[in-house]
This record gives sequence, structure tokens and C-alpha cells, in this order.
Amino acid sequence: MLTTPLQSPKANAFCERLVGTMRRECLDFVIPLNEQPLRQILREWVQHYNSGRPHSSLGPGIPVEAHKGTVQNGRTRQTMREKAPVIARPVLGGLHHEYVWEEVAAA
Repeated sequence: MLTTPLQSPKANAFCERLVGTMRRECLDFVIPLNEQPLRQILREWVQHYNSGRPHSSLGPGIPVEAHKGTVQNGRTRQTMREKAPVIARPVLGGLHHEYVWEEVAAA
């Protein structure tokens, strides 16, 4: 078993980056009163992080594709839909929003 040295953030950079992102984007804005609300908040944030939040390494893409788009050069690009309104879905009580095209019935 390999252990990381104490107080050395560069030894586990991926974990430190995730914890820092979680703190900056979520935990700096909410005050959970005990463990149960904290777990619920983090569960919802992780869902948003993996399915609705764009990641810089993926260009405009998100890790779990919740929409259909076209693949170009290994990256996902959305195609414009005609006359489809954009809807903002609140995440974490409005702390973040996910934007999707509303499905419209064909006339």
C-alpha cells in the first residue's frame, strides 16, 4: 500500500483539485447543519458535476451526455435546434443552473 505524505497537496493533485472545486462551487455557499443535509447536498452537486456542468478538458462537452449532439474531432458539439426555447433548470436550490433545449412537439 502506498501512502501520501502529510500536508503535501501535490502528492494527490486530482483529489485536491476535486475537493477544491467542490468547496468553491458548492460548500462556500451552503451551511449544512449536520451530516444528512451535507450528504444530500453533495449527492446533488456530484450529479450536476458529472452530468450538467461543462468541463474545460472536454471543450463545450460534459462527462455524461444528457443531450444529443454531433461528434467532431472526438469532442461533442451541440447542434442548434430551430424554434426550441432554452430552459434553465435550477440545481441546489438555484445556486447553479443547467440549460437545456425544451422538447417541442412537431406541428
